[in-house]
Parts: sequence; structure tokens; C-alpha cells
Amino acid sequence: MTDPPYFLDGLDADWKKGKRGKRGTGSVGGLPIGMKFDSEQGKRLQAFLEPVFEQLIRILKPGGFMLVFSAPRLYHRMAIAAEDCRFEIRDQYIWQFTQRAQFKAFGMTHFLKKRVDISDQERKRLTEEMDGRKTPQLRPQFESILCAQKPREGTFVDNWRRHRTGLIDSRQSLTGNVPSTVMSAEKPTKDRYNCHLTPKPLKICEHLIKVFSCEGQTILDPFLGSGTTCLAAQRTNRFGIGIEINPDYVAIAEKRLEIEPRKSTRAAYEEFSKTSEFYLEDRKWIHA
Repeated sequence: MTDPPYFLDGLDADWKKGKRGKRGTGSVGGLPIGMKFDSEQGKRLQAFLEPVFEQLIRILKPGGFMLVFSAPRLYHRMAIAAEDCRFEIRDQYIWQFTQRAQFKAFGMTHFLKKRVDISDQERKRLTEEMDGRKTPQLRPQFESILCAQKPREGTFVDNWRRHRTGLIDSRQSLTGNVPSTVMSAEKPTKDRYNCHLTPKPLKICEHLIKVFSCEGQTILDPFLGSGTTCLAAQRTNRFGIGIEINPDYVAIAEKRLEIEPRKSTRAAYEEFSKTSEFYLEDRKWIHA
């Protein structure tokens, strides 16, 4: 389970802590980076992910699952990369959120004012005609999650007997109902010591791990970020392996995993706070 770079806003393979990489998309016609439509983004994402997926299908047990978060606009390229690496595309899931979702569409008034080739009369007419019209970007309220599977050995029963993989646990529930393809959870609020730009909800990660694996099995995240996958694995009695290139995020992940087992008593919190640059106040960790 992983959340790789989305190759949007210049966040490609060179992305470090929110800074644009050497191949950043820049701006076009006065539009900010996130507004530029670049058809090459998807191709670069696919080329970046294919060697990663080749390694993941190599180490997964037959019937093992791969769950990958993605921006909706480039989901298809991620799915193609997985399929070209011999994964079976099983499903697409939706992580739905409602709060802190910025409406990024642009109106045209600002751009009309800059057009010297349009008369004042025509500009006024267009302003009235295009009132309420914006660039084609609805308010985002979900991210896609790819569900892919390494081919089984034999039938579902045969594969399960050999590897204990390939089947979901339908008893797990996020809402009180059976697991569904739409999973609702708000975007996490950032902790004082977690500066990651796009942390994923621990609630969703725990749920996915419970549905697609068994206790005692190992969960790998090759783009660990601030450590949510390993923390979710730890909370659900699985082993977690995380790979992360950014040393700042490694430190955050280690901090989260160090604090987590001590949540059982206030005394444990207070003991930890004496040897940490964070102190406890109202059961929240605050940077000193």
C-alpha cells in the first residue's frame, strides 16, 4: 500500500518536501503551476511507476494485493503501468473527503482585463456572458485508489492454502456495513511535528490493511512519506516495511512509531516528554 508522487504541480521524481523538481511544470499564460494542463504528465508518471511495479510484483506472494493512491486525472496511467507489469486490475476505490477541499477553478474576468486585442465594449459583453463560467475544475472531493492483484496459483482455495493471500476479509467495516468501494474520511490535520504535504488518513489505511491482509503478514510501502502505512500496520498487528528518500520524512515516521506504542497511559506520555523535544499538553504533542 503506497502513495507515490502524483506528477502534478512539478511533484515528480525529484520532488522534495514540496519544492518543485528540475522538471517542474512552471506556469503558462499567467496560470499557476497547478492550472497548467500537460498531457505529458501521465506518460512521465507511467514511465516512473513501471520499474517500481516490476519490483512489487516480483516480491509479492501469488494472490497478494497492491493498493495505490492516485490523483483522479492520472489514475488511468497508473493502472496501465500496473497492468503492463502483469498485475490484474481488480477495482478502483474512492477516498472521499468533504472539508478543506479548495475549489481551484478560475474565472475569466482577470484574463479579459489583460486582453488588449479586445475592445471595451466586447470585453463588457464577454464579462456578462461568461459570468459564473470557470476553467473545467470542479471542487475536488476524492482521490482514487488502485486495487491490483498478483496472479494467483491455481484456484482461490489453492492459493489461500499455499500463501494465505488472494481473498478479502468481508467482515471488516468502516461504516457498519460491508466494505464498499467508497470510503469516507476527512483529510488529516497536520501534527506540529508532521510537515508532510499530503498525509493520508490513518483510518482508511487501517481499514484497507484489515480487508486485504491477515494479522502477522507484512505490509510494504515504497513511498512511506510520514509513516502512515507503517503506523497502520503496527496498529493492526502486521509488520511494516517503509522506504523513503527524504530524511525529514524518515525522522517524522520514526517519531510517530516511537510515540504510538506509548499511548496507553498518561504516565508513559509524560516519561517520554522528558527526553523529547516535544512536550505533552492536553494529550497533544506540542513542539518545544
